[in-house]
Amino acid sequence: MTDATKPEAADDIWHERAFDLTRGIAAYTGSPLIGGLARLVAEFPGADVANAFNHKQVACKMWARDELFANCGGRFGRVWVLGGWYGVLPAMLFEDPRFAVERIESIDIDPSVAEVALSLNRHWRERFQARIADMYALDYRGERPALVVNTSCEHIADLPAFLTLLPAGTQVLLQSNDYFSEPTHINCVPSLEAFEKQAALSSVAFAGALPMKKYTRFMLIGRI
Repeated sequence: MTDATKPEAADDIWHERAFDLTRGIAAYTGSPLIGGLARLVAEFPGADVANAFNHKQVACKMWARDELFANCGGRFGRVWVLGGWYGVLPAMLFEDPRFAVERIESIDIDPSVAEVALSLNRHWRERFQARIADMYALDYRGERPALVVNTSCEHIADLPAFLTLLPAGTQVLLQSNDYFSEPTHINCVPSLEAFEKQAALSSVAFAGALPMKKYTRFMLIGRI
């Protein structure tokens, strides 16, 4: 084996073992979400699955799911998840028996993630859609989703301006953070109070902070 082939061989071994592991956990738990993860490892070796489902990503999404249920219940019509990436949060909502969601659309401007999101949510394909779209170009007033979720507000240059696109009364779940040292984070906030002021929601059902190792995640649930 030459040095040039070693990294490729190592990647093949990693993917094979990761597939066997996730497939085994899926068989043990009966979880369609974990089964979907195993499928992603096998079908999309270039996808950043380890980052999309790392412990911090999972913790933040579980926090969003649990506080959404605690403060708003589990019955929703049409849900839009903006910046949905690989569709992990929709899968978590679909799999949670507390929730009865009519339809979830995972919306992302990156065309490469739609196929991955569709594969992960294949078990719920009748109620899931992966849309390739710019969130600034969506028709929020015409289509009027029941809930709009954005868990990456630190990537939105002007959050107040964006929120004006949503009609008054729209229910939202928003997350941001104080991870200023990350170059892709162009609009972090230093505190929960700053996030509340930035979003300026007409009503707030929940406002909280989740401390992580390198940053604190902030979340608001309420209405425009």
